[in-house]
Amino acid sequence: MQEKHLFEYAVLRVVPRVEREEFINVGIILYCKKQKYLKAKFFLNDAKLKAFCPDTDCIELKEYLSVIENICLGDPAGGPIARLDMPTRFRWLTATRSTVVQSSKVHPGLTDDLDGTLERLHAQLVL
Repeated sequence: MQEKHLFEYAVLRVVPRVEREEFINVGIILYCKKQKYLKAKFFLNDAKLKAFCPDTDCIELKEYLSVIENICLGDPAGGPIARLDMPTRFRWLTATRSTVVQSSKVHPGLTDDLDGTLERLHAQLVL
């Protein structure tokens, strides 16, 4: 029997008009300290986003989400935040902010399959 690992995750949301507090879920960030795991998975439905807020720049938004993925991976393309240690990167990514891309509160769980859990959460909460 495989050992279960404590993980934390947050849902990434696009909030086109922050003052209205309406959002569309676009991704998941999953972190497990013990396994040194920090990954993100995104899907941006351009048609849904354009119907929700026609003046949203989907190309710019995809670039922003790409930077978030680079920060998760510790890739230098993620800028100075990507050079921080993994727990600090996760906390920075999930900090409360009033911007177009926001994260939900952080939620915990247990799993023996981090990649599978990331896929499952993405399917349930984003797609």
